[in-house]
Amino acid sequence: MTSQTITDELFGLRDPAYAAMQIRILPTVAPERIIGVRTPQLRALARDLIKSGGAPAFLAQLPHRYFDEDQLHAFVVSEEKDFDRCLEKVEGFLPFIDNWATCDQLSPAAFKKTPEKLLPPIERWLGSDRVYTVRFAVGMLMQHFLDERFDRRYADMAAAVRSDEYYVRMMVAWYFATALAKQYPSVLPYLEERRLDRWTHNKAIQKSLESLRIPPERKARLRSLKI
Repeated sequence: MTSQTITDELFGLRDPAYAAMQIRILPTVAPERIIGVRTPQLRALARDLIKSGGAPAFLAQLPHRYFDEDQLHAFVVSEEKDFDRCLEKVEGFLPFIDNWATCDQLSPAAFKKTPEKLLPPIERWLGSDRVYTVRFAVGMLMQHFLDERFDRRYADMAAAVRSDEYYVRMMVAWYFATALAKQYPSVLPYLEERRLDRWTHNKAIQKSLESLRIPPERKARLRSLKI
């Protein structure tokens, strides 16, 4: 597929109502960049692009003109099975991500197999001055290091993030809300000791109170910790 062929196919899949909804929830993306292709169709197109051999040429066409092309890019990269090749593609794409949706849709299959190799890049990304690179790093900590691999040093890494950017702070809050559901005894002290900034602290509690995975007695304790 050529670049124009891909763009034409995306416009052929356009759903105007879906585009209108995306415009409302993606304030950092210019409305004219949003075509309005639904996620299942983008995933299917990503698989077709890989099978056809057109993925390398498409991935090289950065920056993309349309948000939907960025989404397609994220889904193609997420299909890469080799860790080193995947990491190279992620590193090349992160500077071009300008919204929370593309950031959160980038979920590489290769990272699930050997997540321990991911820690040095995560530490590097956490030090970035790019909003969505930092958000992606916190998301990777949440996705790969909150279950059997959990260690408080990973929570320390998330707690150390300081930013005035809404989309970074929200991801840190999301991380701690998820951590409270999965690692409550280990993570509760971060709130008891006020290790987070006030906004993130309270937002983590709010999201925890909305969670169905946290029992009522723990929610009562969390309510008492609001600042």
